[in-house]
Amino acid sequence: MDSQFGDIPELVKLGASRSREWLQHAIALLDQAVHQLHQPGHAARGAILEATSLLRREIEPKPAGDGTGQKGRLLAWQARKVREYIDSHLTSRVLVADLCALVQRSEAHFSRTFKCTFGESPHAYVVRRRLECAARYMIQTDATLSDIALRCGFADQPHMCKHFRQATGQTPAAWRRSRSTLDDDKEVDTSNGSELAA
Repeated sequence: MDSQFGDIPELVKLGASRSREWLQHAIALLDQAVHQLHQPGHAARGAILEATSLLRREIEPKPAGDGTGQKGRLLAWQARKVREYIDSHLTSRVLVADLCALVQRSEAHFSRTFKCTFGESPHAYVVRRRLECAARYMIQTDATLSDIALRCGFADQPHMCKHFRQATGQTPAAWRRSRSTLDDDKEVDTSNGSELAA
């Protein structure tokens, strides 16, 4: 990727696995692209395309030749169905029993295959998706942290703060301020469309 995007900050540090790093990188690219869409003279298309490619590579399970999926993993349709269900139910309780029923698997078998497919337990996956949702709201809105916590399915603000701090090493308020400072550090010179450091 061209260095025009500078140092891309990590959105959520959730582990050292390659799949998580790809997701973090893709999310950071999308954040950077969104920021650049508001600045004249910058094409964010490259960052968006790269992020899309990374996300597709990561979330689409690799198909097996006979359509049965890789040993120990959810089938592609099962992974897609589970992912869509979780994303559409983030604001409510997501029960493993409901996910099992969705793909017609026992809880023990489902939990093993989920972890093989997504690289983390169902609970950890749901928490991560909620944190990613919260991070997007913190960047894109001026909503209070308590409102964001409820919008993203956390019980309350302290619950979100606990998980956010475990994942990033920062409180949501500090993380939001640092992102706001990054955005405020750039001003656009409207006379020639070039960026000036503040």
